[in-house]
Amino acid sequence: MTESYIRTVVEAIHSSSFQAVMHLAGGASQTVGSLLSVPGASNTVLEVVIPYSKMSLIQLLGKIPSQFCSQQTAEDMALLAYNRALKLSTPGSPVVGVGFTGSLASSRPKLGEHRLYMSTRTADQLWISRVTLTKGLRTREEEDGVSSHLLIKAIADACKIRAASISVLSESDVSDECVTQFSEDQQLEQLINGQICFKIYPFENEIPVERKIIMPGSFNPLHDGHLKLMEVATRICGDGYPCFEISAVNADKPPLSVSQIKDRVKQFEKVGKTVIISNQPYFYKKAELFPGSAFVIGADTAVRLINPKYYDGNYDKMLKILIGCKETGCTFLVGGRNVDGAFKVLDDIDVPEELKDMFVSIPAEQFRMDISSTEIRNRSGM
Repeated sequence: MTESYIRTVVEAIHSSSFQAVMHLAGGASQTVGSLLSVPGASNTVLEVVIPYSKMSLIQLLGKIPSQFCSQQTAEDMALLAYNRALKLSTPGSPVVGVGFTGSLASSRPKLGEHRLYMSTRTADQLWISRVTLTKGLRTREEEDGVSSHLLIKAIADACKIRAASISVLSESDVSDECVTQFSEDQQLEQLINGQICFKIYPFENEIPVERKIIMPGSFNPLHDGHLKLMEVATRICGDGYPCFEISAVNADKPPLSVSQIKDRVKQFEKVGKTVIISNQPYFYKKAELFPGSAFVIGADTAVRLINPKYYDGNYDKMLKILIGCKETGCTFLVGGRNVDGAFKVLDDIDVPEELKDMFVSIPAEQFRMDISSTEIRNRSGM
């Protein structure tokens, strides 16, 4: 009955729109086999990491935890998994990060409790559970089976699947759990503070594909030129999921407030266009966050992008950083813009030979609009 139940739950997970990254240490190993053995796993499973040694877990967390098997460690693992899932997922798909750490029966008797901690993180919810298993009641394999069963149920809950529950715990086992819900404001605060790497508002009705076509900017305000440029860029790329992107954190200004972000997001909701809110103002960091993407920029941005002035005056540093962007598979689609009072296109910019193949021109006959958001604000007295 348990195997049939697990298969039914896993099938429902694979049929959901959620995609997952899992970080598992010290148990629940059968979860992986259960998920991967049922057809449709590629719809759900983005990555599984098993940091089994202490050093592996330290490197995953980026710190030495106060306890390797603890609620905080499971929560940290789930948050890392959530951010990783954001980076790996199909644009617009909801994601879940899963963390598990356990201290189960082993070849030597344990002085402490046989316990496990599970955590799932989604955009709007953090769930954590602690389970203490009765010592001597089960073999290691049986404890791993119990923890796997519980974790699969937890993943299903995170994917908003209502599945009947079959108890695998005995009367002497002890379990408790807690759930924290996050409002949109709290999610944006977490983004500004660097806890989560980005938040996507998928207002576009197009079928998502893995490659993103991203137009970064402040969009204060969003105007027809932005929309037209994205339309032309998408046509030039041939395929890709068009996204506008706003960094809540600026290189030389204070971060945007939550209310400012929400006001700008409303503009995209009105026109039905997807927008990503990130916390990365620099293009080399955007390239790490969105590898393989095509970034849509103006000629004025392209000029700054290859200017050593913005790399501590070091030409070699500029070259190294942008070659790093190139190695992530990113390209730059460049539209004509006014630069120092003159309209310029990509051919007017002296791009280093090593970088030329990552820059693609948007012909002026396909797109030209000289007005900027700044000029619109100035004219309207904003």
